[in-house]
Amino acid sequence: MYRQGDILILPVLEQDVPDSARDLPSAPRDDRGRLVLALGEATGHAHAIAGPGTLLRASAPLVPDYLHLPSGGRLVHEEHAPISLPKGWFRVIRQREYVPGAVRVVAD
Repeated sequence: MYRQGDILILPVLEQDVPDSARDLPSAPRDDRGRLVLALGEATGHAHAIAGPGTLLRASAPLVPDYLHLPSGGRLVHEEHAPISLPKGWFRVIRQREYVPGAVRVVAD
């Protein structure tokens, strides 16, 4: 398991990726060619993967995304140390917080 700030990345086996996740749209790359897992609302900094890979983006903010890295990758962020990830499939989970009457994704 890997954590960088408010992002948790859990390795999963390919057969454990649900068919519904495989039907999710692939996230586009930003203008720097990176897969952005989470964009910082306050700073504009991003948790991102540089290099080959596919991010299957869920439509609801509290549903995990799935990341496929065919040859591994490097998770980068301007305020955190980079993390090397092995090749494989991963669940990408954003940290959540409780506010009276609701649960929401943590704003970075």
